[in-house]
Amino acid sequence: MFTGIIEALGSVETIDRQGSNTTFWIRSNIWADLKIDQSVSHNGVCLTVDEVKENLHRVTAIRETLSKTNLTTWHPDTLVNLERCLAMNARLDGHIVQGHVDSTATCINKNDLNGSWEYTFQFDPKFGSLVIEKGSISLNGISLTIFNVTENTFTVAIIPFTFNHTNIHQVKEDSIVNIEFDIIGKYINRLQSLKNNSII
Repeated sequence: MFTGIIEALGSVETIDRQGSNTTFWIRSNIWADLKIDQSVSHNGVCLTVDEVKENLHRVTAIRETLSKTNLTTWHPDTLVNLERCLAMNARLDGHIVQGHVDSTATCINKNDLNGSWEYTFQFDPKFGSLVIEKGSISLNGISLTIFNVTENTFTVAIIPFTFNHTNIHQVKEDSIVNIEFDIIGKYINRLQSLKNNSII
């Protein structure tokens, strides 16, 4: 479980594809705090550390993960938002993020407001019931508040700290980002669906 508050930026060092799996070596300044079998959020994707060496850690993504995320667009030097899992005695500064990416969204507009930035994203409308005005969402693992919601678009506002300390500054029109919808909203949506179908 994560909070959507990014700890560090990593960069992809090497990529190795074997069968349906892809292995990534990631360079970061938190490598010494990582251990084998630890869960770490990479652009919002929960991946397990399977090796650590100086300045680097290795993770492997399987077919299911690759099919639902933007990991297939990564290349050497791609910047990756990193967050270690939530400690039970820590403050929940963002919102509850599982690291289970639901889909991707495409940036359709980036607006520089001379001190902050607004990004508008387009997503699959089948997820429309999970996107609400002033609700929470995880974009590339960043906990953000959404507004100007339509059936298949939403906007987020980015403050300077987030812009400078995450990979959101590299997002431009046509960039693809990972999205995870609010877990509470997903459970409520599922419960309502079962109720409407008279399953409960």
